This record gives sequence, structure tokens and C-alpha cells, in this order.
Amino acid sequence: MRNAAVVHSLWTESVSAAADAPKKIPAPHIEYAQLSPTLIILGAAVLGVLVEAFLPRRSRHLAQLVLSAVGLAAAFAAVVALAAKGYGTGKAHAAAMGAVAVDGPALFLQGTILLVALVAVLGFAERRLDPAAHGRPVDSFAAQAAAVPGGDAEQEAVKAGWTTSEVFPLLLFAVAGMLVFPAADDLLTLFVALEVFSLPLYVLCALARRKRLLSQEAAVKYFLLGAFSSAVLLFGVALLYGYAGTVSYSGIADVVSGAVRTMDPALAATTGNDALLLIGGAMVLMGLLFKVGAAPFHMWTPDVYQGAPTPVTGFMAAATKVAAFGALLRLLYVVLPGLRWDWRPVMWGVAILTMLVGAIVAVTQTDVKRLLAYSSIAHAGFILAGVIAVSPDGVSSVLFYLAAYSFVTLGAFAVVTLVRDAGGEATHLSKWAGLGRRSPLVAAVFAVFLLAFAGIPLTSGFAGKFAVFKAAAAGGAVPLVIVGVVSSAVAAFFYVRVIVLMFFSEPKGDGPSVAVPSPLTSVAIGVGVAVTLVLGVAPQYFLDLAGQAGVFVR
Repeated sequence: MRNAAVVHSLWTESVSAAADAPKKIPAPHIEYAQLSPTLIILGAAVLGVLVEAFLPRRSRHLAQLVLSAVGLAAAFAAVVALAAKGYGTGKAHAAAMGAVAVDGPALFLQGTILLVALVAVLGFAERRLDPAAHGRPVDSFAAQAAAVPGGDAEQEAVKAGWTTSEVFPLLLFAVAGMLVFPAADDLLTLFVALEVFSLPLYVLCALARRKRLLSQEAAVKYFLLGAFSSAVLLFGVALLYGYAGTVSYSGIADVVSGAVRTMDPALAATTGNDALLLIGGAMVLMGLLFKVGAAPFHMWTPDVYQGAPTPVTGFMAAATKVAAFGALLRLLYVVLPGLRWDWRPVMWGVAILTMLVGAIVAVTQTDVKRLLAYSSIAHAGFILAGVIAVSPDGVSSVLFYLAAYSFVTLGAFAVVTLVRDAGGEATHLSKWAGLGRRSPLVAAVFAVFLLAFAGIPLTSGFAGKFAVFKAAAAGGAVPLVIVGVVSSAVAAFFYVRVIVLMFFSEPKGDGPSVAVPSPLTSVAIGVGVAVTLVLGVAPQYFLDLAGQAGVFVR
């Protein structure tokens, strides 16, 4: 009877509370126009899924290419329109009830990601590099993704001329997540965006037409290590929520700085425990450092870059770095500026280790794609020097470096797809000997990209490195700049070594040939060369643009 009375008491109390509750649940206020770039990409991705479901197989490739290109171009136009209306400066604010920031860094990085993806789509659609199979053109992707490598199903799919055209909507879903990732203004949005762009990349890495087992191995490694890093980041989110009682960036920053005067007693007890703050912040930081490929969280990078289809490698190396560094900047500059004296020494160590590991280990590489992977690790260290500056110049220099590095990377991997032998892409360095005599134009273009990676004057790489090192030195990180310059000198050795190998070595009689690409890959390489030279010869306008876009909203 007593238990029944307790249950009845609880029931009557809950009914009373329900009676006092408001009749209607207020609808969330969403600024759709200001979120239009992401919404356009998601809409194009969903249409791409419908194309796969309803269009005949022979029509899908062209339809997906046009749909992806139009969607990316429209989203970029939306970013430009938002910037023109002042949302990157005076009208900057947090949209979607505080979940997504619409400000200068977000719009600049979203524009960069969309342009990178638009160029990457051209590489995805290339179908002239491999010889035709059974009279039908083939691309870089497996004929049937679900088929066992070398099995009967795969052979039948190749004979039937099938293509994995769903790579285009997968790319668009990844781009949608990347657009939200650097603009996320609370930790849950950050995590959701991370998963939205990571999962399509795991699948894309497994879809190489040649070397299927190596490709699937790369995808499994990326998936497992990515899952661990996501778990670490999510645990860090939980600890930060336990510390601040909110997942909002501005709310956490207010608690860290002591700006919150009135606080729930239970919350006040946790804010006195800095262990939650320090450990949670460190775990979220680790998850982001994994995505940028910084040491000691870099071990996935060379294996995944080597095993993934080269168009996917180029897209991933460029766009993922842009999105991840954008999220890292917002975390450190908006959420944890009050912990600057705690995280700066740690970031010093990470930046130095990343630069040295990337530059030194790259010297020993004999595969072009692995060499470019360790090069990307070294560049992550150079960009971290700008992050550590903790100044407006530091933000603008990082934004400029990311834009410049992205197109150099896309162009370099596009050139890698052209050098082929009977087994597909000839990525071993010994195969590139004498390439300058066999195909001087391709070798010269690749040399331009290598010189940009090395930071030689009149290339975008020099302007980017000069900007981040100058900002770091102004921020008091002169020893870090010295390490960066030494690492750049070491890195220049293996870039110049490849150039010497191409132009001053005798070509082998059984060496690889250079495939004649379609206009798609030619345009992608041409855009890479043009951006590399323009940002190197006349960088000031773009530096000013990055400077205007360098203020975060809070």
C-alpha cells in the first residue's frame, strides 16, 4: 500500500507539472539563407543518391559530374554573396540558435573548401588515363565497390563497363561536413560535422580500381584510427560539458574566464576542478590534431595517402586540412583563450615534432605518394607556427597558407595520376628518372609544385611560409621559427632531389609513359599552377582578404 501511495504521489506531481508546462514547444529559429552553402551541397548530395537510384547506369557518370559541379559552384556563389552582404565582418554572428558561426574565418575556409572540391571533382571524373576495358572507358575507381578484389563479380562488373558513380555524392556529403566543421560553434555540432565528413572519406579510400587490397587496407587503417580519435574527441566533449555545464563555445569560454557570476551550486563545484577542463581540452585538441596529420598523431597519413585512389588522396590532403585547421583555430581562439599559457607550450612541442618528423622521414621515402604524405605532415607543422602566434596576423597567415597549400597539393597529386606503367600509376621514385626528357612539360609542372612545397620565392609556398613565420616571430616564437626554417631547408633537399632525378637522370627503356589526360585533369593541373604562381608573384590582395576575414565571432 505504501509503494502504491508513492507511485500515486509521483503521478499526481508529474500531472501537475505537465499542467503548468507551456502548451506549445517553440520552433527553433534557423537562418536558412546564411546556412545556404551547406544546404545547397546537402541538397545536391541527396539528388546524387536519387540519380544513382533512378537513372540508367550508362547515364549516371555525366549526370553526377554536372550535378556535383553545379552544386559546388552554386554553394561558392552563396558564400561570396554572404561575404558581400557583410556576414564576414560587421554582420558576423552565430546562426542556427548558436550552433554554427557565420563569420570571416568560416566563410573564407568554406570558400576554399568549395573551390578545392570543384577542382577535385574534375579528377574524380577523369576517364582517359587507363586503357579502355572491353571497349569502355574506366576511371580511378572500382567497377563494383562491393565485389571481392579479383573475384568473379569484379571481373563481370569490369566486362559490363560498370562505374562507381556514387563517389560523387560521397564527395558532396564529405564537403557538407567540412563546411560545418570550421564553422561549428558548439562541441556537439563539431562532433557531428566530424563524423559527416569522415565516414564518406573512409569509403572513398577503399575504392581504388587497381591495387584493391592496398586500398582496402588503407581504408581500414583510416577507419580504425579515425574511430579512436573520434572517441577521444567525444570523451573530451563530455569532460568539457561536465566542467562548464554547456557545449556552447562562448559558454565554455565564459566559464573559463570567470565571466559567469551566478552559477548553479552543482556546476560551481565542478568548475573548481581544473582537471576536467585541462583533460577535456587536451582530448578535443588530440582529435583535431589527428585530422590535421600532426605528429605524434600522423601515423595514418602515409599509408592512407598511398593506398587511396589518387584523386581521393588529393582531395583529402587539401580539403581535410583546411577544415581541420579551421576547427582548431576556433577551438583555441574562441573556446580556450583563457588557457593560452597552458596550451601554447604543448602546441610548441607538437609543432616542432611535426616539422622535424615530416621533413626528416620524407628524406627516406622512395614512393611519390608517401613522400607527399610526409611533406603534408611537415606543412602541418609550419601552419601550427601561425596558430601559435595567437594574434590577428596569425589567423590571417594560417588562412592564406591553407588556401595556397590546397591548390599546390591538388595539382601535385593530379600530375601523379599521369605517370603510368602496365600496373597503373608508377609511384616509385625510380620510375620517375628521366621524366623531364621523356615529357618535359609534365616534369616542369611537377617541378613548380615541388618548388612551391619547398617555399622557393615567386611561388605561393614562399608567401605562405613567410606569412606564418613572420606572425610566429611577432608572437614571441622565434625559436619555433628557427626550427621551421631548418626543417624547410631539410625538406628542400628531397624536393630538389626529385627535380634532379627527373631532369638529370637517364630515362630507362622500360620506364613509364605519361598518359594524355582529358580536359578535366588538364584544367585541374592548370588551376593548380595558376594559383601557385599568382599567390607567389602577387600575394598582397589575398593576404589582405585573409586579414579582413580573420576575426572570429563570439
